[in-house]
Amino acid sequence: MTTARTAPADSGIRLGLRANLAQFILLVAVNALVGGMLGQERIVLPLLADQVFHLSAYTSALTYIVAFGTTKAITNFLAGTLSDRHGRKPVLVAGWLVALPIPAMLAWGPSWGWIVAANVLLGVSQGLTWSTTVIMKIDLVGPERRGLAMGFNEAAGYLAVAATAMATGAIAEHAGLRPEPFLLGAAYAALALGLSVFALRETRDHARVEAARHPVQESADVDLTTGQIAWRTSVREKALSAASQAGMVNNLNDALAWGVFPLLFAAHGLSIAQIGILAALYPAVWGAGQLLTGWWSDHIGRKHLITAGMLLQAAAIGLVAGGTGFPVWAAAQVLLGVGTALVYPTLLAVIGDVAHPAWRARAVGVYRLWRDGGFAVGALLAGALADAYGLRPAIWAVAALTAASGLVVAARMYETHTRP
Repeated sequence: MTTARTAPADSGIRLGLRANLAQFILLVAVNALVGGMLGQERIVLPLLADQVFHLSAYTSALTYIVAFGTTKAITNFLAGTLSDRHGRKPVLVAGWLVALPIPAMLAWGPSWGWIVAANVLLGVSQGLTWSTTVIMKIDLVGPERRGLAMGFNEAAGYLAVAATAMATGAIAEHAGLRPEPFLLGAAYAALALGLSVFALRETRDHARVEAARHPVQESADVDLTTGQIAWRTSVREKALSAASQAGMVNNLNDALAWGVFPLLFAAHGLSIAQIGILAALYPAVWGAGQLLTGWWSDHIGRKHLITAGMLLQAAAIGLVAGGTGFPVWAAAQVLLGVGTALVYPTLLAVIGDVAHPAWRARAVGVYRLWRDGGFAVGALLAGALADAYGLRPAIWAVAALTAASGLVVAARMYETHTRP
């Protein structure tokens, strides 16, 4: 028989966006700084590999994305477990402490090994900070506005990616590729660490309040081991596993846009400033669009938005592969941003819909393990194909893979959001 557990009446904790607005806004600001740390690399690092360190093989040039994606994926998985065990705030603070040396390593590292090492640290930092801000927002808002919360979270992060990418591109155009573009990252890390230590509050008790109100069939649905949660999220549960594979392919696309698109644009004679605009268009549309799509998924459901978004991404990537020139590529970047906006917060909302609050943080960690593993898979796949066949065939192959992922969602995922 289904039973419902209720929170203690004197807990003093309220769920909901309005009840926790101040903390929610602070978390949005912190996640914008998380995105800014990633944005400082989007234009400059592919050009550093080519113009400063003279890496001729695409696979070698993309090693920094492999390092970033691998460490971020693993750290995402650990972040959920650590957040459940030790609380959200300590994990967030630890992530910002790891971030402090990264800008200096990027700005003055004497060899490519320093750049790869900085991206190992960046992966750890992003895994701890971005995962934790996601979990904390889910904790605060409760079940009814989960899509909206994820929309705000991801919008803040990727608008900051776009703004910082454009800013560093402009700085690099006038001051050179190093060190000036990376001074922004140093300021971001210092500010975010201060906010995380002195302004943000722990949210784990909010998840406990929601868990106490959550109906369960039996205790076995709650008391799952981490291994059981990983199996359920990756394979057994249809919606969770469909979301996990779609997340991986989505970030495989992002690795392509991050590491390969700038090289294609540069090979066709575009300036650093033009490449900066193109690189900023995609995350800007992605980021702004999530303010709508997260809310939209709370009203019409998750599945169809995800399916449409993956297929639209495939079309946009095909347009990059088949097109030439700034106007065509700008249109493709806008379409890619729209497709990603439909997918990104909605996938996280699916995880929040299906996972029980008692093990939701670990489920988010498993999902983000798969999703951000896509960075490493994308860099290796795109690099190997580009070395063997050239840049455009590599891009076409990723477009086909993305379309296939959308069809998997259409066939396997069920609708997870039912409005009360």
